[in-house]
Amino acid sequence: MSAGAEIISLSAPVAQPALEQLADVLVDCVEGGASVSFMSPFSRDSALGFFRKVERSVAAGDTVLLAARLDGTIVGTVQLGLDTPPNQPHRADIQKMLVHRSARGRGIGAALMAEVEEEARRCGRWLLVLDTVPGENGHRLYLRAGWTQSGIVPDYALFPDGRPCDTAFMWKRLDR
Repeated sequence: MSAGAEIISLSAPVAQPALEQLADVLVDCVEGGASVSFMSPFSRDSALGFFRKVERSVAAGDTVLLAARLDGTIVGTVQLGLDTPPNQPHRADIQKMLVHRSARGRGIGAALMAEVEEEARRCGRWLLVLDTVPGENGHRLYLRAGWTQSGIVPDYALFPDGRPCDTAFMWKRLDR
């Protein structure tokens, strides 16, 4: 567990202060160069809009939204995507695992991943998948946590500054 971080599940409606803190984490990650679907410049309003969509997905039961709080402030987040096709009721997607740069190196990412795996088990999901940039912080975290890399697609996405980046596809089978 991370030093002093509390991992919580956010239900809909998500309180406005929590949405704002989640947006701050996302903006910080994009400003730090993370390839997490968004391009620079990336505004706080755009980040709020993204998390409002996530909030609707949480309300629909399609997403579990976790947050890591440190000293009462959200410094990290991860999503468990449950909206899978009918022939994949056992699978879930790990999405937007983000930790604010000021809170990195404290085990927050590992704590978020451990808790999202527990959430997956509670939801009856035992096969998890994600994609990440090879060699980046997240990739190293997932490898340490026992994830298996299936392959790399070159130039799959872009970094926020427009440079192409490869994407590694990873999976993990949970104990049932």
